[in-house]
Amino acid sequence: MGQDLRTALHVTSVVGLVLAAAMLIPTAVDLGVTGEHWQEFGLSALLTGLFWLLIAMATYGAKTTFTPRFGIILVNMLWWGITVSVIAPLVLGPAQLSIAAAIFETASGFTTTGSTVLTGLDHLDSGTLVWRSLLQWFGGTGILSLGLIVLPFLNVGGLQLFRLESSDRSEKVLPRAAAIIRAIVVIYVGLTAACALGYRLTGMSPFDAINHAMTTLSTGGFSTHDSSMGFFPNSATLWVGSVFMALAGLPFTLFVALFLSRKNLKLDPQVVWFFAIIAGAVALLLVARDGATSPTPRSLSEDVFNVISILTTTGYAAGDYTAWGSLSGPLFFTLTFFGGCAGSTAGGLKIYRLIVLAKMVNVSLKELIHPHGVFPLRYGRERIDPVIFNASLVMSASFAGVLAMSTLVLAAQGNDFVTAVSGALTALANVGPGLGDVIGPASTFQSLPDASLLVLAICMIVGRLEIMVVLALFMRSLWR
Repeated sequence: MGQDLRTALHVTSVVGLVLAAAMLIPTAVDLGVTGEHWQEFGLSALLTGLFWLLIAMATYGAKTTFTPRFGIILVNMLWWGITVSVIAPLVLGPAQLSIAAAIFETASGFTTTGSTVLTGLDHLDSGTLVWRSLLQWFGGTGILSLGLIVLPFLNVGGLQLFRLESSDRSEKVLPRAAAIIRAIVVIYVGLTAACALGYRLTGMSPFDAINHAMTTLSTGGFSTHDSSMGFFPNSATLWVGSVFMALAGLPFTLFVALFLSRKNLKLDPQVVWFFAIIAGAVALLLVARDGATSPTPRSLSEDVFNVISILTTTGYAAGDYTAWGSLSGPLFFTLTFFGGCAGSTAGGLKIYRLIVLAKMVNVSLKELIHPHGVFPLRYGRERIDPVIFNASLVMSASFAGVLAMSTLVLAAQGNDFVTAVSGALTALANVGPGLGDVIGPASTFQSLPDASLLVLAICMIVGRLEIMVVLALFMRSLWR
C-alpha cells in the first residue's frame, strides 16, 4: 500500500509540474497584451512548480504494478490533488477569488463542467481567460485517458464494455496506454485546431477562436464573454460549435481505434441514439419555442446549438433557453441526465447506460410474461455478460443517491429547491448551467455561499470519476 501511495503521488506531481509550466502561457499572454498582471501568474507558476517539484523529488524512484487498487488511488489523487493545488492564479491573480470560489472554478474547469463564479468576463484580463480555457483543455485529455484506459480496467459502471484491445491485462495496460494516449493527443489537438479555424472563418477574433476551440473540444463551455456564445451574432458560429461539440460527445474509441488500426469500425448503438436524441429534442424545442410560426435561421441554430451543448454537457448558452416556453425548462433538465457517449469528454449518466437500463426493463418484462424463458442481454448484436449490466445499474442507482444527498445538503444551506436540485444535478453530471434565476443559463454561481460552492466542487469531481471510484476510498478493504 505504501508503494502504491508513493507511486500515485509521484505521477500526480509530474502532472502538477506540467500544469505549473502551463501557467507560463497566461503569464506570457498578459505580458504581451497589456503588460499587467503577468507577475501574479509568474508567482503562481513558481509556487505551484516548487510545491510539486519537492514532492516529485521525495517520491522519485517509486514503482508499482498497475492493479485496481493502485488505479483507484491514482485517479483520486490526481483529480483531488491537482484541483486544489492549481488554484493560485485565481486567488493571487486579477480575479481575486476566495479559496472556496477558486476551488469551485478550478474544479469546474478541470472536470470540464463549465459552471463559473466569475462575472465581467468581457473586461477580465486575457491571462485569466486563457488559464480557464487551458484548465478545461487539459482536463479533457485527462477525461479521455480516464474513460478509455483506467475506468474500463477498474470495471467501473459497466465501462468495461468499451475496453480497448489489451486493456484487460494488467501487464499490458501501461505499454498499451502509451500508444492510446499518443493517439488521443494527436486527435484531440487536430480537432481543436480544426475547430479554431472554423470559428475564425465565421468572424471570431483569433483570441476568441482559440479559447472557444479549447473549451468546445473538452465539452467544457467556459467562454470569454458573459453572454457565452450568444455574444456572437453570426449563426455560422453556432453551427461550427454544434458540429465540434457533437464530435467531442462521440466515443473517442472510434477515433482512437481508427487511428491505431486503420480498420472499419462497427456502429456503436449509443451513437445512433445520440443523434436520435438530438433530433427529437430539437423537434420538441421547435414546437415549444416557435409554435405555429416558422423558425428563423438564427432560432434554428440556437435550438440545435443549445440541445447539443446540454446533451454533451458542454454548458455553452446561446440565449436564455429557460424562457422559451413551458416545455423548454423540463426538456433541458431531462437532457442534463443523459450526457454524451461513453469514452467521450462529455459527462452525465452516458447514453449507453440508458440503453442498458432499457434493455434490462425489456428483459424483465419478457421474463414476467414467460417465466421459464431465457432472454440474453445484448448491447447491439453482441451478447454481454450480465455483470456489465449490473455494474451500469449500480452506477445509475449511485448517481441518484448522491444527487438526492447533495440536493438535501444544498437545501439545508439555504438554497431554494430549484437551485439545490439543478445545482447538484449540473455539478454531478458536469453540465454547467443550472435552472432558475440564481444559477440559470443567464446567471452565474457567484451568489452562492462558499459552503455551497465547496459542495458543488466535490460533486463535480465525484461525478467525473463515475462516483464508484470515489466511494471505494471509504472501503476498509482498500487500505488493508
